[in-house]
Amino acid sequence: MTTGEKIARLRKEHGLTQEQLAEKMEVSRQSVSKWESDLAFPETEKLIALSMLFGCSTDHLLKEQPEGPASNTAVYQGGSFFASHGGVLYEYKSKRAICGLPLVHVHIGLKGCAHGVFAFGLRAKGVVSFGLLSMGLLSFGVLSMGLLAFGTFALGLLAFGAVAAGLIAVGAVALGVYALGACAVGLFSVGAAAFGHYFALGDVANAKIALGASSAQGEWYTFCTGLQNTWAGFDKSTVTGLLDERVPWYLHIFAEMCKWFL
Repeated sequence: MTTGEKIARLRKEHGLTQEQLAEKMEVSRQSVSKWESDLAFPETEKLIALSMLFGCSTDHLLKEQPEGPASNTAVYQGGSFFASHGGVLYEYKSKRAICGLPLVHVHIGLKGCAHGVFAFGLRAKGVVSFGLLSMGLLSFGVLSMGLLAFGTFALGLLAFGAVAAGLIAVGAVALGVYALGACAVGLFSVGAAAFGHYFALGDVANAKIALGASSAQGEWYTFCTGLQNTWAGFDKSTVTGLLDERVPWYLHIFAEMCKWFL
């Protein structure tokens, strides 16, 4: 693979047009076209700038690499396979891009990261992302972070996971303003063991308003049936009145959500 072919490949991998690369390199589009066609060779300072932009060494750009079965990576770029190195097992980037991001980016390998509108990989960042380590508005992964996150460990505005932390968290262990889980900790919590500031409902409950089956400890209102998994018999009107009166107005949406369980 020649220097020009590498520049063309790396440009496409980063979702750049010839015009966009030319602007970043402060040259004309025709200059980029000549580089990629091997009709001209980038100056030393431009080679250094290219290596910094693409995250590779200048040696990688300069040294020719044979294409063929000796390569250990199969990469698909907008309709054609080409060889690559650097610990990548498979990669695909769609030709179509939105705001400079590939519409779809699949990156399977120990190095690098999938980065696109739809991103799939061991590490993935995108609007919608799937990966062992995943970041995005909608994120799915073992370790998942996003506006809406699903994962073994999930962190987000709305988080679902074995261990979940967020504004609203649902999980075996849930930590949030509003938490639901086997062990739930938050300002408002519902779970087998529920620990809250304003409200807690569970087998074991601890909060200002505590409704527990086996154990309850509260300040404003405490109710304990002494019967596991049973909460019937408390004064619902007293509980709803306390939620309306004593919970700050900016948390009333969560107080209303607590009423669903009453």
